[in-house]
Amino acid sequence: MRETAVYTHGHHESVLRSHTWRTAANSAAYLLGELRPAMRILDIGCGPGTITADLAALVPEGRVTGVDLAPEIVGQAREHAAGRGLVNTEFAVADVNALAYEDGSFDVVHAHQVLQHVGDPVGALREMRRVCRPGGLVAVRDSDYGAFTWFPAVPVLDDWQSLYRTVARANGGEPDAGRRLLSWAREAGFTDITPGASVWCFATPEERAWWSGLWAERTVSSSYAGIAVDGGWTTPERLAEIARGWREWGAQDDAWFTVPHGELLCRA
Repeated sequence: MRETAVYTHGHHESVLRSHTWRTAANSAAYLLGELRPAMRILDIGCGPGTITADLAALVPEGRVTGVDLAPEIVGQAREHAAGRGLVNTEFAVADVNALAYEDGSFDVVHAHQVLQHVGDPVGALREMRRVCRPGGLVAVRDSDYGAFTWFPAVPVLDDWQSLYRTVARANGGEPDAGRRLLSWAREAGFTDITPGASVWCFATPEERAWWSGLWAERTVSSSYAGIAVDGGWTTPERLAEIARGWREWGAQDDAWFTVPHGELLCRA
């Protein structure tokens, strides 16, 4: 199993539109009750830094370090935190497979939507455990593409779901990571694990328009589109059909979409 994988989504504006929507409240609620004011937190795969900044606001006497593989995204995260006036954050380019921190450096190591994109999630969890202090927490949350559910049925979205899972696995990732988190954590050596699950639900007119629009655009314009076509998995014409299917779904007055997530609190 290879340690690295291609980040299927890339950083197109349609992808970042989703990432910047994420907050500690809607994406890390399972962790918030464990936080204390002076904690040191490592946020892996921080993206544009919206969750990172929220975590920093919750530990005003502590410090939050956000890391990501993409230098340009790290820059955006740094600007976001500065714009919020946070002085207890720092950011760096880093790889979860080889973190440049000493053993036991952090009270909490957090990763949201990361393990689905790495080639060796068990190895990544071991590295996260290494930099977490004894008794600290490794907190992970990942969606499960195979369990996405929507109504009404738009057949072309079945094709989208199948295609995305195929492309993600060809890139070395595991799109159904949510259901596998517990098994990966056990294999990584964790024994004190609190598993759980939660969902994002998009059902109001505003939510449907936002979710369907960003996925329609992502389907034809993001790195995923290029990877899918270049890999021979689909054609631009078929991707255009799928994009139209997303917009068709989003235009339905009774449309409803859920994204289930697995989540774990692992005591180091």
